[in-house]
Amino acid sequence: MPAYWFTCPECGAHVAVDEGARDRLLSAGCAVCGVPVGPAAFTESNTFGTSA
Repeated sequence: MPAYWFTCPECGAHVAVDEGARDRLLSAGCAVCGVPVGPAAFTESNTFGTSA
């Protein structure tokens, strides 16, 4: 399962997410501040659940 690090460009929220959460964030925006986000807010992670 692909894992990603999400970093909000507006508020700086930083969290590991799976593919489903990534899709929801792309559709609904940042869960913290609500700003719309695009693919650039995500980096692929080889190790889910540890910091990059």
